[in-house]
Amino acid sequence: MRKFVVNHLGKISHSDADELMRIMQSKRIEDEIIDTILICEHDEIVTVGPRARNDGIKPPEGYKTTAVDRGGGLTWHGPGQLVIYPIFKWDMEGESNVKSIISKLEQWVINALTEIGIEARRDDRMQGVWVGQNKVCSIGLSFLRWTSRHGLTINYDTPPGRVEMVSGCGLGQETTTSLAALGIKIEKEQILKSLINNSSILSRIIHEE
Repeated sequence: MRKFVVNHLGKISHSDADELMRIMQSKRIEDEIIDTILICEHDEIVTVGPRARNDGIKPPEGYKTTAVDRGGGLTWHGPGQLVIYPIFKWDMEGESNVKSIISKLEQWVINALTEIGIEARRDDRMQGVWVGQNKVCSIGLSFLRWTSRHGLTINYDTPPGRVEMVSGCGLGQETTTSLAALGIKIEKEQILKSLINNSSILSRIIHEE
């Protein structure tokens, strides 16, 4: 069992977060820092992964975009969304491949949402976490020497229509949405508390900063 640090960054631009993640990933590879989770929110921006670029998939007009190197296609970021970036060296038992790591992160979110009364699940259509027929959590990572950057998003109360208009790879518009749009009103602090409560699935001991 190893500790990890939880850093609450508040609102930060995606570009600043990306630069910070790259620095921290290098430090984690060299064991200059321990595993760290960054928690933040971004102003509205759509990140475009390699799959979306290769397939020529773009968001509708009126969305600011930036290219990223994590797995996946289009991911909306903006107000009412919790962003969680694990800068982890995935070298513990059961963390031997990307699929198992993604599954662990999915289960972490599912357990946390279930604890606060939200029936969450996986779906064969795409990785992430779903409520009913809609996706509310996206996951996409980038690895170097099995140390991750990027991470996951949980849409709890996003502006009406904004995330819904950004279709992921293979998903139609309005498939990805927020808990609030599904009639589930939940505070960000409740989700954060439940994530901390269920963090044992990550096989680490929490240390807050």
